Formats: sequence, C-alpha cells, structure tokens
Amino acid sequence: MKLGLLAGNGRFPFLVLEAARSLGHEITIIAVKEEADADLEAAAAAPTPTPVPIHRVSLGHLGTCLQILQQAGVTHAVMAGQVKHTKIFGVLPDLTFMSLLTKLTTRNTDALIGAVADVMRDRGIELIDSTALLTPLLAEAGVMTARRPTEAETASLTFGYGMADAIAGLDIGQTIAVKQTAVVAVEAMEGTDAVIARAGELAGPGVVLVKVAKPRQDMRFDVPIVGLPTIQAMARAGASVLSLDAGKALMFDKTAMIAAADAAGIAIVGRALPAGERA
Repeated sequence: MKLGLLAGNGRFPFLVLEAARSLGHEITIIAVKEEADADLEAAAAAPTPTPVPIHRVSLGHLGTCLQILQQAGVTHAVMAGQVKHTKIFGVLPDLTFMSLLTKLTTRNTDALIGAVADVMRDRGIELIDSTALLTPLLAEAGVMTARRPTEAETASLTFGYGMADAIAGLDIGQTIAVKQTAVVAVEAMEGTDAVIARAGELAGPGVVLVKVAKPRQDMRFDVPIVGLPTIQAMARAGASVLSLDAGKALMFDKTAMIAAADAAGIAIVGRALPAGERA
C-alpha cells in the first residue's frame, strides 16, 4: 500500500510509522508544521527498512497536502496524532481549505475532518481507520488492572456513562470526571489531562474518569487516546478509576500504563459496547 501518514503531535504518528514499516507499506508523511514533534524527522530518516519522505505543511494548507500525496501516488491515508482544537482559531487557510470551509454549516471536529476526508476521496485518496495498524493497543472489555472498582465507584461509572455519552454526542468532549454520582468536570477543548487536574482541585481524591467514544464514532479520526501520562495525571489528582470504551480507545504504552495504575491503586475498566456500537 502507498500510505500517507498525516501526523499531529504525540506518540501516535511514531507508532503508526513503525507498524506501517513493519508491514512493508510505502509511506509518505505529512507532518502538521505547528504540531508534529521535531523527533519525527529522525524517525522518518531511520534506514530500517528505508528512510521515509516527510513534508512539514502548515495547518490549513490542504491543497499543498493533497498535491504532495498525489505526486507520491498515495492511495490510502491515516490520521495520527493530536491537533489541538484551539489551533482551529489561528488557521490561515489556503484556497482549497477555504473552499471547504465555506460549505460547512458547523466547524466542529467531525464536520471539518469529515469534509477533508471527502475532498481526499475525490482526489483518489481513501482515509482509513486510524487504529487499523494498532489493534493490540485498543482497550479491552472488563477490568484490566489488579484492583476492581468499589461498589460506590461502579455507581459513579454507571451515572457517568449517560452524561459522557451525551456530551460526546454533542461533540463537546469525550471525558467527564464524576465523584459520588455528581459531575465534577467536563472536557471541552482543553484535553483530558487538564480535566483530571481540575477535577482533583475541585473534588479531591476519589474522582472517577469516564472517557467515551462518540455515538457512531468515526474511527478514522478523533479516536479517544490515553497513555502513561494519563495515569500519572490521575495519580497526582488522586483520581481512582478510569473507564474506556472497549475496542474504541487506544492505550499507548499499554503494559506500562496498567503497571503504573496498579502501583497507584487505580482501576482501569473497559466498557463493553453493544454489537452495533462496535461496528
């Protein structure tokens, strides 16, 4: 496969690059200039098996991105890595992206990236499931840690699922913090770690974190992601439980993450979704 890797910040692009290389795909990287880690160039230049071309393109320069991918003969692309939602306000769009924006009635994440995916498809490039190369890192159903949630924590989780599903369905955020069946903090554009810190300040130890996929989650983009820093942030805040949607959330450094949770006495739970929600 001739694969385009559209890279934001964090470890996600590095993991996709490693997996795609191991499968023998021919890769071209488009790194978001304002977001992608500086170390991505070094990873791309690694000689095993061959160096990978990388191009840094400013956010909003969709025409340049498409031109590079088409010239490389790319037929499929994957989005990996965060682009902070607040960066949307500072975008200087090129003509291709401006044309896309004028057709949108809303500018939330799903609308924006969905429209980009449509433009890519029109140019012969199919945006694929961002987790397709990393399925072993998806959250599993059931308790993944040594400690199970207490009865009180389970009640908070049950209460939190309805609230979290509601805000995710409105495309506000995908994480809420709950304590004693009361919502303490709701994620918007600030990200999960900021929500955890705020919840700890507001409610103290014993906060339960619920991170969900959106209803009819498009697995091509904006997939829920957690990692070792999530557990570290929870430990600092005194949070006690993390719930993820099984098969819908990626767990980076999964083994280390679970070990750190065990050391901190944090329970990690995978919520099993109905069959229709796993599709």
